[in-house]
Amino acid sequence: MTTVVVPKSGGVTSTKATVVRWLKQEGEPVKQGELLVELETEKVSYELESPWDGVLVKILAQEATEVPVGDPLCQIHRPGEGQSKEDPNGS
Repeated sequence: MTTVVVPKSGGVTSTKATVVRWLKQEGEPVKQGELLVELETEKVSYELESPWDGVLVKILAQEATEVPVGDPLCQIHRPGEGQSKEDPNGS
């Protein structure tokens, strides 16, 4: 599983972004370059593309949530990745 995080926007000094809306839902396949989520900072709105092909397995930041730059937005299972035996919740 690979985690997609809130990117640092080039030239924008924002430290957080708000999730405006998800363009893909859990369980949906995604392709590299396909739009995943719409984000908004105090200065700009933008749509974030998937960095990989795979399946969107978990949305970690719900709509209308503020998320700091570098924090996780979602998890994508990429083709060829094995299933993790670790519980991501640490139990």
